Amino acid sequence: MARVLMPLPDRDFDTTEAAVTWSILKAAGHQVVFSTEKGQVAACDPLLLTGVVFGQLGADPGPKEDYQRMLQDPAFQAPSRWSELVATDFDGLMLAGGHAPGMRQYLGSAVLQAFVAQFWATQRPVAAICHGVLLLARSKDAQGRSVLAGTKTTCLPAYMEYLAWGLSFWKLGRYYRTYPLSVEAELCTLTHASDFERGPITLGTRGTPSSDVDAFVVRDGRYVSARWPGDAYLFARTFCEILDQAEGDRTDPA
Repeated sequence: MARVLMPLPDRDFDTTEAAVTWSILKAAGHQVVFSTEKGQVAACDPLLLTGVVFGQLGADPGPKEDYQRMLQDPAFQAPSRWSELVATDFDGLMLAGGHAPGMRQYLGSAVLQAFVAQFWATQRPVAAICHGVLLLARSKDAQGRSVLAGTKTTCLPAYMEYLAWGLSFWKLGRYYRTYPLSVEAELCTLTHASDFERGPITLGTRGTPSSDVDAFVVRDGRYVSARWPGDAYLFARTFCEILDQAEGDRTDPA
């Protein structure tokens, strides 16, 4: 059993990316530990539960059910503080995304970025999805470089970000534009553009618990990344594979 850390902002994280991954990790027998800036219980982006525009663009029913179950997890109700985190206390790190304004607390935290850099240096499994990849890219090693430099990765593609913004700006303004730069643009600025993999053009179709046809992830050794909530099931299953392989490597007497 791996002990996996999932840090979160106080509010506005993506329902699907966090809850589906939590559910699949738990079903695989892993322990998921939560952490927020001051130990406050987190809450997802409420519009993803009700629907962003006319009931659309929100989370699907399955992930909403996973979220309601995650809320009842004693570990979710008792998060630690980011400042208390010790990298070697965990076997894996999972960085969820989200695009609403509350995510800036998490994506812009110097404390959390320092921890992420320390964890990355342990060479233990890391998973990041959507905006969560941006937190990883902003975390710097001892030489001041992004820890992701030289690692194959994906993230929320610019076309997805601009499309969602274009469909909703008349009602919600910059709700889908967390920062002036797109996630893809900042990632490629901080790391190596040649290491970014956009994946197939996806317009609304999502992976499901039983089919990965419409999902896409990028794996580079002990790291897996994904683009958006529609990749969450494949993303979580791939992370479980990495955790299991890491556990096997630790226990292999050879």
